[in-house]
Amino acid sequence: MTAPALASVEGLLLTADGLLDGELAHATTAGRHRGACLALRTALELCVDRVLEAAMPGLPRTTGRAKLLLLHSVASTGTARRAKALWSQLSLGCHYHLYELGPTYAQVRAWRAEADGLIRELIH
Repeated sequence: MTAPALASVEGLLLTADGLLDGELAHATTAGRHRGACLALRTALELCVDRVLEAAMPGLPRTTGRAKLLLLHSVASTGTARRAKALWSQLSLGCHYHLYELGPTYAQVRAWRAEADGLIRELIH
C-alpha cells in the first residue's frame, strides 16, 4: 500500500476519537460506541494490510482472519496475538446483539489505546 493508507489509518483513529468525544450528538451513545469500534477495526485492518503488503508484495486477496494468521510470519507472536484479540473484541463491539449491552465508553477507550499501540508497533 502507499502513503495514503497511513492517512486513512490516522483518519479512522480520529473518527473514533470524535465519536467517543460526542460528535454526532443526535446519534445514540451506543451507536457512537459501535461506530468507534468499526472505525478502530477498520484502521487495524488497513494497518495489517499495509504490513503484509510490504512483507509479501502481491499477496492475493484474502479474508481478514487469514491476514491476522499471516501476521505471525511478519510480526512478533505477541503482537500478532494482540492484533487478533483486539480485532475480535472490536468485531463484537461493532455488531448489534439483541440481548447484549453494547460496549461501554471505558471499553472502547481501552480498545482505542490498544489500537494506537498496535498500529505504532506494526508500522515501525
